[in-house]
This record gives sequence, C-alpha cells and structure tokens, in this order.
Amino acid sequence: MKIIQGGITAPKGYLASGIHCGIKYKNKDLALIYSKVPAIACGLFTQNKLQAAPLKITKAHLKNNKAQAVVINSGNANCCTGIGGIKDAQAMSLAAAKGLGLRLSEVLVASTGIIGKRLPLLKIKNKIGLLVNRLSLRAGLAAAQAIMTTDTRPKQISVELLIGKTKVKIGGIAKGAGMIHPQMATMLGFITSDAAISKANLKKALKEAADNSFNLITVEGDTSTNDMVLILANGLAGNKSMSAQELRLFQKALNFVCLALAKMIIQDAEGATKFVEVCVEQAGNIAQAKRIAFKVANSPLVKTAIYGENPNWGRIAASVGMADKGVEQRLLSIHLGKIRVLAKGTALKTNQQGLKKVFKDNQIQIKIALGLGKYAAKVFTCDLSNEYVRINAEY
Repeated sequence: MKIIQGGITAPKGYLASGIHCGIKYKNKDLALIYSKVPAIACGLFTQNKLQAAPLKITKAHLKNNKAQAVVINSGNANCCTGIGGIKDAQAMSLAAAKGLGLRLSEVLVASTGIIGKRLPLLKIKNKIGLLVNRLSLRAGLAAAQAIMTTDTRPKQISVELLIGKTKVKIGGIAKGAGMIHPQMATMLGFITSDAAISKANLKKALKEAADNSFNLITVEGDTSTNDMVLILANGLAGNKSMSAQELRLFQKALNFVCLALAKMIIQDAEGATKFVEVCVEQAGNIAQAKRIAFKVANSPLVKTAIYGENPNWGRIAASVGMADKGVEQRLLSIHLGKIRVLAKGTALKTNQQGLKKVFKDNQIQIKIALGLGKYAAKVFTCDLSNEYVRINAEY
C-alpha cells in the first residue's frame, strides 16, 4: 500500500465538486461526490438520539446498499426542523438526482452546521446545476473545503494497494473540529473505492475501520446530531472477488485511511495546540481500557493542564481512579512521554525540567499501565484552550 494524490476522486470512476451557494456568508458550502456507475454503499451514523433530517433520508436510501452520489451542505445542520426539515433533505437529494439523471434513492444527503434553522433550500436548488457542471477529477479538494465548518483546513487522503495483480484505490475526505466523541462525533466522513467487494464485506470493513479510528477520537466528550461516515465501492478497478487474505489487505488500507482522517480531525480541533495520545495497557478487558482512556482524554483538568504545559500528573491518576473501581493503586504506573512518574502506585522522583519539556511539545503521549491483564486501548485527543472557549461561545 502507498499514499497517492487525488483524495476522494483518486479511485476510478469518481468525480467531485464544491461551490459556494450562499448558506454561509463566504467560502464553499455545497459539495457533490459522484460515481459514474452505481456503487455498493453503506454508512455509520451518530448514536445521538436526536438525529438530523439528512440522516433519516440517507438511512432510507441505503436500504438496498446502493448509491451513486452524495450531496452535502455545510453551515446548516437541518436538525430540529420537524417535518419541514425532512422534506428539505429529500428535496436537496431530489435536486441532485435530477441534475445527475439518477433516481432519488441513488443520492445520499448530509448536512453540518447550526442546529434549529431550516435549510435555505432555494439557494441550494439554484446552484445544483453549477455543482453538477463543476464535477471533475481535480475537484476533490474543493469538495473537502465545502464540507468544512469550524475546520481550519480540509482533510483528505488516498491510497493504492494491490488486490491480486489489480491496483485498487481508496480515497477519503472528512470534516470535524469540535463536538468530537465516539459514535460518531461532529464529523462527516466520505470514502470512495474502486474495489469490487460484496456489501456484507464492505459493511464489516467500514465498522472495523471506524472502531479503530473515528471511534477512538475525542475533543470534549460531546456527540452531535448529524454525524455519519459513508463509503462507496463501485468495482471499476476490475479485481476478482477477494480472498480472505485480500480482504485483510483491503481492511488494512481502509483502516489506514480512516485513522489518518481521524487524526487530522484531532490535529485541527477547535483551539487545539497539542495532539495527545492516551494509551492504556495491561487492562483486565478492552472495555476497561477504553473506559479509562476516554476518562483521561475527556478530563477538563487534564486537558487544561496540557494546554498550560503544567505536568500535573496527579490529575491523570485521579481520572484513572474515577473511571474504574477495579483499578488497584499498588499496580498503577504512568508515563508522560518517556518519563515514568508513577510506578506501582508510588510517585517517583522525576526531573521536573524534563517533564516540562515533554509538555511543551505539540505531541504528547500519556501511557497508563494497570497491571491487571493483557488488553490495551489507544485514544486520541487534544488540549482545551482559551480559543476553544471563544469559538464555542460565539458559534
């Protein structure tokens, strides 16, 4: 497998576009992803019980696991908008379907932005023709830009791998900077592939990839109402049905794409100055490892200490104890970077200047060993800054 150029349009048969239609005051706010032939499609969606209108439409369109296009807007979430919001999401999908000459069910729809306002549907409909006309191999970046909200930069990646003797490609774009937490978070992810793969295998591959990427990131522990990850596979690479070994190769590549996009989201989190990796090892089970990792990653005290470059590891230890009653103090060990500060529940004399240097870095690793078993989990997060408060106070 190797990283290649092209993003969402790198796989065969995909075009994209991104334009400004007037939902936002400026910048692109309407995107389209199009496969020249029908594709196998599946998706994963937020676990927030309050789900936006476009999720309901997209779920309905995915019942046969086929699609040929995705239309996305930013700047307006089309959530908490009642029956009118459902009709708006359907009308947005229908406008794109007519522009592309497709059936309504072949077009998936997504939205992100402010909750509680109706879509400016006329602005969208008036620009669908332009959106379709702008479809091209070179406009993957424009599509990545058009789905951004508080993101400061677009997020895209593509890879190529060999399935037998056939070159297969996977491309992806994503958005997300705040309200990030597993299942799924304020994020949208769109992945394309030219692989020939069954819908059952594609569903399984997407779930595994998401569980090892998008479901391992957190900014502040909140999930949104609009989040989804969609994947399309149109088969134009021409590979034969995949063997078990080839499916593992495809899975590895998809995992890589999703994890790369997930890390980009954390690196671009609202107001973030530091990328933080929380590793929990030697847990009794995987659930315990994840529970502790997320407790530490979401702790405002831990996150503000990291922002202030204050190596107050006591906050980390306290979060571990709060997360799980089964943790035994006499077994607990903590590393900050390469420096061990706690060994079997006992504080060690450490070089304070060395610790401060660890916290001045823009990438920080927190490693927690429980001494209870063989299971581990890794979660990615960021610090909590003054800028995060400003952004979310004004958004």
